[in-house]
Amino acid sequence: MKRVAWITDDIYLQHDTGAGHPESVERLVSINLKIKTLEDKLIEISPRMATKGEVNYVHTMEHIDDIEERGRVGLAVDADTILSKQSYSSALKAVGAGLVAIDGIREDKFERAFCAVRPPGHHATPTQSMGFCLFNNIAITAKYAQKQGYKKVMIIDFDVHHGNGTQDAFYDDDSVFYFSTHEAYAYPGTGNWAHKGRDKGEGYTGNYPLMPESGDKEILEFYHEDLPKHYHEFQPDIILVSAGYDLHESDPLANLNVTTEGIRQIVRAILDLGDKPVVFMLEGGYSVTDLGWNVVATVEEMLV
Repeated sequence: MKRVAWITDDIYLQHDTGAGHPESVERLVSINLKIKTLEDKLIEISPRMATKGEVNYVHTMEHIDDIEERGRVGLAVDADTILSKQSYSSALKAVGAGLVAIDGIREDKFERAFCAVRPPGHHATPTQSMGFCLFNNIAITAKYAQKQGYKKVMIIDFDVHHGNGTQDAFYDDDSVFYFSTHEAYAYPGTGNWAHKGRDKGEGYTGNYPLMPESGDKEILEFYHEDLPKHYHEFQPDIILVSAGYDLHESDPLANLNVTTEGIRQIVRAILDLGDKPVVFMLEGGYSVTDLGWNVVATVEEMLV
C-alpha cells in the first residue's frame, strides 16, 4: 500500500463566499465527512502558511498585495470571485498545502498526497484572480517543486473548466508540461486544442477539449492514449494534478457525463504512468454529495 498524505485545515472553512455561491464551505464539509472512511489509512498533515515570496514565484507582488487588501475589507474581485476577511489567510494556506506535500515527498515521509483546499486555484493568472480562484495553488507548487530538485514537472488538469491561469504561467516554459481535458466552449473559453505553447514552450501544452455531453468513453481515450505519449516523451520528475470534480455527471455548473467510475479510471491512468511522486490538489466540483465520494474514489486509487 502506498503512503498517502491527506493535507487540509479548518481555515479553509473560514473562506466565506456567501449564501448561494457554488464554491461553498459545504463542499469541504462533505469531503471531510466522506474521507473518514479512509482516515486510518492516511497520513494526516497540516499545511503551513505560504510566504508572499513563495506566492511571488507565480504572481506579481502587485497582485498579491491587492488580494491581501481586498481580504482585509472583504472586497470581491468580481461577481464570482468573493473574498471574506479570512480569504487571504485561507488562500495562503491553500498554497502552503502544496508546499508541505512537496517537502514530505522529498523527505520520504510519503509518496503521494491529496490537498483538500479552498479556495481553488487553476484560473488565477500571474496578475489576476478569477473564476473562484485567488492564487494558483498548483502553479506555485510546481515552481516550489523545481526549487526542491524536481526539475521537470507534469501538471494534469481534469477539471471540467480549462485552467487558463496554469496555462498562462507556463505557456513559454519547456520545464513544465501542462495537460488539460475540459469541456469545450465552457468557462473561461480558453484551451483550444491548437494552443500548444509558445517559443521554447511550444509542444509543452496539451489541450483536449470535449464536446458537451461527453462521458467516460470520450475522456478516457485521452488518458489512455494521449497522456501516456506526452508522459513518455517528457519524462517528468513529479506529477501534479488539478483535481476538479465538476466533470461529474451530477455537477450543476457543467455538461459532461463522466461517472464516479470514470473518475476512478482517470486517476488510475494517471497513477499508472510511472513510479513518480504525485500530488493531487482540489479544484472544482459543485455537487456537494457526489464531490465527497469522488474524492474518496480518488484517494482509494492513490492508496493502491
